[in-house]
Parts: sequence; structure tokens; C-alpha cells
Amino acid sequence: MTATDLTTSTATAAHIETTERYAAHNYHPLPVVLAEGDGAWVIDVDGRRFLDCLAGYSALNFGHSNERLVAVAREQLGRLTLTSRAFYNDQLGDFAEALCRLTGKDMILPMNSGAEAVETAIKVSRKWGYEVKGVPAGQASIVTMEGNFHGRTTTIVSFSDDEVATSGYAPFTSGFRRAAYGDIDAVAAAIDDTTVAVLFEPIQGEGGVVMPPEGFLRDLRALCTERNVLMVADEIQSGLARSGKTFACDHEDVVPDIYIMGKALGGGIYPVSAIAADHAIMDVITPGSHGSTFGGNPLAAAIGTEVVAMLEEGTFQARAVEIGALIEAGFRPLVGQGLLGVRVRGAWAGIDIDPALMTGRQMSERLMDRGILAKDTHGSTVRFAPPLVASDDDIAGLVTAVTEILAAG
Repeated sequence: MTATDLTTSTATAAHIETTERYAAHNYHPLPVVLAEGDGAWVIDVDGRRFLDCLAGYSALNFGHSNERLVAVAREQLGRLTLTSRAFYNDQLGDFAEALCRLTGKDMILPMNSGAEAVETAIKVSRKWGYEVKGVPAGQASIVTMEGNFHGRTTTIVSFSDDEVATSGYAPFTSGFRRAAYGDIDAVAAAIDDTTVAVLFEPIQGEGGVVMPPEGFLRDLRALCTERNVLMVADEIQSGLARSGKTFACDHEDVVPDIYIMGKALGGGIYPVSAIAADHAIMDVITPGSHGSTFGGNPLAAAIGTEVVAMLEEGTFQARAVEIGALIEAGFRPLVGQGLLGVRVRGAWAGIDIDPALMTGRQMSERLMDRGILAKDTHGSTVRFAPPLVASDDDIAGLVTAVTEILAAG
């Protein structure tokens, strides 16, 4: 992989200027303007190629312009894209059945974005708490984890400890309490008679691919069962083959009460999200108590059904394991050679750079100069989540680039 000449062209500068002028500044992108994508690679407006090692925060697990997903989307685009949920459509039933089969749950509730799915899980958990568990009206509480990231709606940032996400948005929604991530004793201490759910990420992606101690998920499952509390797993980033398993909870053979899914569920083509649970939980949802104009629309359902079919083949999970082994072998020797830490689970990695050497942003910029796109988080941490169609040579190029950048200092 050769370095890319990233002298800002007139076309690139014009697109950036227009975007910065007319779009709110809620992101701080690298100065590259992408125009095309194929597999693990993207091309900018000047024709320069980049290895995409972010993959839309795991929304593009199956790669850009995946032929199977594009074919399904094109076919459905020419037939029917949206109906009101006041009517049935011929795609939703098949999608619901397929996703129930994948999750092993009785029912799904489809939405659009990941944040909507988290909000849906919160509502379902609370209603279950009142109608099934018998929590007094208005008192339901949910335990969340320190360092969590579940989205940026007002309710969700109410239980975030990220100052950037919370500053200026108070007053916040009550009913949440945080416990230390991976500390089962802290979670147990946070649960009381009003607690209806524990909401967690099996792997904290935004934090830099942070994993709890081995056994935490099993202990959490046992604790939730013992205390009659719903175990709610946010698998929006960690699920659907990213970690080397269909769901990250599978690494400890744990089945949560509610799965939250999004991102890759739409194949990087269309926003598709959902929660899945059994009747005893999902039956609290009744007509009019929750809904979405676009949730479960025919286009989303058709794409989601094909995503499930691809996951059921198991090839993407296996490829994630192979990619992870290559990343682990390449990055682990760099600890003490510019890296303070490396975390890898499937095709998902976080590296902690010695802050005396450079920031995560600086690493991302230098990788971009070499034709690789990645994203920093929390100062000197960088995350890598290449599409699961990336080749061995692609991963070797990533490892070489990081190694050489660290050596150059």
C-alpha cells in the first residue's frame, strides 16, 4: 500500500466548504470527500483510493456496494418502498420471522436508527416493569454502564458520562443509574426493587473496543435472572458478525432478554434497526403504544431479510475471526513500541497510542495520508473496524502503516 497524495484539490475543498457552510458542525471529519465504495475500499472525488477501516461504525460489515444487498434493494425499489403500518406489507413478515430465527426470540419490533432501537428497548423495559414485574407507577429504574455509548437522543445522553455529549442539554431524563463496566458487584449494588433492566454493551465500541472481564456476561445473566431484571444487550455495533460471532454475547454463550440491533442490519444501504424479545416481554406493546413511520417498511424489511440470510451462512463470522488474528499478530508486538495497549475481538480493534508520541487524531491523519481511513476516540485511542470482506493484503497494509507511523514518531 503506497502513500496517497492528499494535497487538497479544488473539488475536495469546494465540497468541504459547502458542507461546513450549510451542515451543522456536529462532526469533525478528516479532510477527504468520498464518492464511491466497493468492498473494503472507497474512492474520493479526486479518484484516490482508501481502505475503509471504520466501515460506518460497523454498519458496513458486508462491505460497500455488496452485490447481494444491492440487488435486493434495487428489486424492492422498483416495487414498493413504504406503506403506512396501518396496512400489512409483503416483506415485513418474512423479515420478522428471519430475525426471530437468528436471535432465537419470539418477536421483533422494527425501527430505523440504533438510537431509536435503544429508546424502544427502554420503553419496553419500563412497561414490562410496571405491567409484569409490578414496579410502582413512575418509579422504574434502569442500570447502565460507565463509559457507555447508546446514541445521542435526550433520554440516552441522560445516562452518558461523556461531557461533550451531555454539556448544554439538561435537564435530563430521570430513572437511570450507572455502575462500573465489568464490575458485577457494582451492578448488583445498583439494582433495587424498582430496577426493570440492565442496559449494557457486550463490547464498548465508542470507548475504543473495551471488553469486560471474562465471565462478566455470564455473571450478569445470572444476576438479572436472580433479581428478576431484564438483561438488555446493545449489539448495534458489536453484533451481526463484527466480533467473530453473530452476537458478542455468544462469546460467553449468554442470551439476553432483549437484543438491540442496528447498523449492519441494514447492510450499510438503508437504516434498519430492531429489538428482539420473547412474548412475555414484547406483549406489553399494544396498538398505538409505540410506532414509527418508516419502521418495518418494505425496503428495510427486504434488505434485512437478506442480511439475515447472509449471517446464517456463517462465512462473515469466520472471516471476522481470521481478520482479528491478523490484526492481533500485527499490533500486539507494538505494545511498548509506541502503543500502550491493544484490544482485539474479531475484526474490531482498539489501540492506545502513547500520548507523548501523538494523539489519535494525528494517527488518523497520518493513516489517511497512506490511504487508510480510521477514527480516533478519547484522546490517543484509535478504533479499527474494516469491512469483513477485507483481504489479508488489506490487513497487512494496515498493520504496516501503523507500524511505520509509530516508528517515525
